[in-house]
Amino acid sequence: MNITEDLQNNILDYYDHFIAFIPRLTFGILTLLIFLLVAKIIRKKSIQFIQEKAENPLMVQFLNNFFAILNVVLGTLLFLYIIGLSGLAASLLGAASISAIVIGFAFRDIGENFIAGVILAFNSPFRIKDYVTTANVEGTIVALRLRDTHIKTSDGKDVYVPNANILKNPLFNNTIDGFLRKSFRIGVDYAADVNRAQEIILKNLKNIKGVQDEKSPQTFIQSLGSSTINIEARYWINTFDNSISSLDVQSNAFKTCLQELEKAGIQMPGDILELKNYNTEPLLSISYSNN
Repeated sequence: MNITEDLQNNILDYYDHFIAFIPRLTFGILTLLIFLLVAKIIRKKSIQFIQEKAENPLMVQFLNNFFAILNVVLGTLLFLYIIGLSGLAASLLGAASISAIVIGFAFRDIGENFIAGVILAFNSPFRIKDYVTTANVEGTIVALRLRDTHIKTSDGKDVYVPNANILKNPLFNNTIDGFLRKSFRIGVDYAADVNRAQEIILKNLKNIKGVQDEKSPQTFIQSLGSSTINIEARYWINTFDNSISSLDVQSNAFKTCLQELEKAGIQMPGDILELKNYNTEPLLSISYSNN
């Protein structure tokens, strides 16, 4: 009988405490919602202001994600303090500082990538849609996140490179200044007029759509092959111009130069393979029979 009464008294005590706790809990929830709403508005206004001033949208994107997580953490701590669990909030902060050291060793890569992401966001070595090469990955920048950088390769693959890898390895940004050099080789016959061939290639390159006039095309003898004199042609394209792709420019340059060289009578022979027989017997014997 005493056990039943004690149980009933305990349940009533918990019920009374819960009823007394409801106003504080309600106030805490309302405060948390208001805090998150105000913090979201302030974050959006701040991001809009930074976006107008910042040149690199990747930094804005990174800061937006960081402050969104920070607002949730601060709102949670404020909620715990209002409902009377300030000791728990302090314990969480203390435990976080202590566990950060322990967890830091276990999740060193995560912290390393986060710090690398902060450095990349503020140094801005690349922007969205820049074409880069880093850590054996080549493609277009899609997004910079807290842990990794999203790169889409030219064959449509989505690669997520850890930020620390980008920071530690050389980064080649092929499009940051708007100019990208392309080149191709054409082999002409040894008997051909090489100077004339170079003039034809230069003249036609300048008329190709997409080839930049600010940086003039160049041609020079690249190497002497077994059957051809190899001429290398170099030209520049504008990476900010989306009206024509670099592959179309290169294809048009190839076709036009080949057609004009053929019209000028300049031969472009294939590779010649020389076979030497050091044996006394012929490699191929042909016998004829009279029927």
